[in-house]
Amino acid sequence: MRVLAAMSGGVDSAVAAARAVEAGHEVVGVHLALSTAPGALRTGSRGCCSREDADDARRVADMLGIPFYVWDFADRFKEDVIDEFVAAYAAGETPNPCLECNEKIKFSALAERAVALGFDALATGHYARLDEGELRRAVDDDKDQSYVLAVLDHDQLSRAMFPIGDTPKAQIREEAERRGLAVANKPDSHDICFIPTGDTRAFLGARIGIRPGAVVDATTGDTLAEHEGVHGFTIGQRKGLGVEAPAADGEPRYVTDIDSSTGTVTVGPAADLDVRTITANRVVWTSGQTPDGPVECVVQVRAHGGLAPAVATPIDGSDGPTLRIDLREPLRGVARGQAAVLYVLDEAKGDQVIGSGRITGSQA
Repeated sequence: MRVLAAMSGGVDSAVAAARAVEAGHEVVGVHLALSTAPGALRTGSRGCCSREDADDARRVADMLGIPFYVWDFADRFKEDVIDEFVAAYAAGETPNPCLECNEKIKFSALAERAVALGFDALATGHYARLDEGELRRAVDDDKDQSYVLAVLDHDQLSRAMFPIGDTPKAQIREEAERRGLAVANKPDSHDICFIPTGDTRAFLGARIGIRPGAVVDATTGDTLAEHEGVHGFTIGQRKGLGVEAPAADGEPRYVTDIDSSTGTVTVGPAADLDVRTITANRVVWTSGQTPDGPVECVVQVRAHGGLAPAVATPIDGSDGPTLRIDLREPLRGVARGQAAVLYVLDEAKGDQVIGSGRITGSQA
């Protein structure tokens, strides 16, 4: 097969490309330039898409003896990922930009170009597995990225390759060392790739501006503090609320609701975070077929953690397909804008992703 290998400049995509070559595929490497003003160097483990990363990817491609190109997707990335990220926070949501990047950049814009150029598949360094077209968790639970890939539809998955999903991360580094790849010990990227400082609140504030509002006590209705914008808060947040006096019961307060239309951030006790029903839109069924009725599953509501057994019911609403997810046990920290990813457990093959949706609401 002709395989386009997306090479970020890190160890995971380097080994993925090497394995694709070793499997006998005709491989071409490509690095995505996603920043309009890339830095020369990375800041430790923060950020990505620097010129240093592009150079690292090129050196790996040279060692593998494969052609290598840098493709400019900066404008598309800004429009589909960064601008959407900012707009979601301004609306009181908590988005995951990796989901948007996978859906709209890597497995849409990039994959479409790959197909147009005659490639059969797109290989990436994601930690996930494909088993006869079925998306499954990676062998390494700590590095599993099936959650952020669950937005991919059946056609996108049919053109995807995840060569390293069957191997723990420590062994990937060892393999890179054996292959003589200079990126073997390169630090992993953390946080949000386009915010290299790690200061999300400052990044959002510079783009959204000051939109004053009140921090309100859920129990008493009292205004506890003023804030400069709902973009500084997420559901379940405990620190940085700007509330000076302790609650009457002495228990900590958490953000339990965000209303962007009024600028109101509601805080309350931890019990107020309990959720038993989730609604979602932008529904994707990875098989390409919508189930006929309710599905027993396990739902995951954030990239790391937030799992509970549930029943997911597809609904054909006037505004398009939606999901109602009834939890067998309550979850906390369920935020609008995140993904609700549905898994079924196969004892022999491991957790399989069957669908996903973007969380639009929740109820106790």
